[in-house]
Amino acid sequence: QVRLVESGGGLVQAGGSLRLSCAASEDTACITSMGWYRQAPGRQRELVAGFTETGSTDYAEFVEGRFTISRDNAKSTLALLMNSLKPEDTAVYYCGAICRRTIEAGYLEYEYWGQGTQVTVSS
Repeated sequence: QVRLVESGGGLVQAGGSLRLSCAASEDTACITSMGWYRQAPGRQRELVAGFTETGSTDYAEFVEGRFTISRDNAKSTLALLMNSLKPEDTAVYYCGAICRRTIEAGYLEYEYWGQGTQVTVSS
């Protein structure tokens, strides 16, 4: 079991900044990749930024250099610094993690999600 708790969302004017944090706890040793996702009303959840299994970072095209993802070495904290926010960045932002557990036949992977934090950018 991996528990993810997000914080840091809120209301900000266009052009402003927010820093989101995700605290991971319990079985964090099984985590192979983590990332930030968002879901706007009426739209599917989409990747914003994440760390791959190899440790490299992956950003969505719409980020355009405005956001920076970071984490600590223990994978217990994941952060997203968002600058130059736009009204279209308004969404619920979720922290997600993939946990891999070894079994006799190979391994199983599980997805875990936080409860989400609302980000609202006013024009």
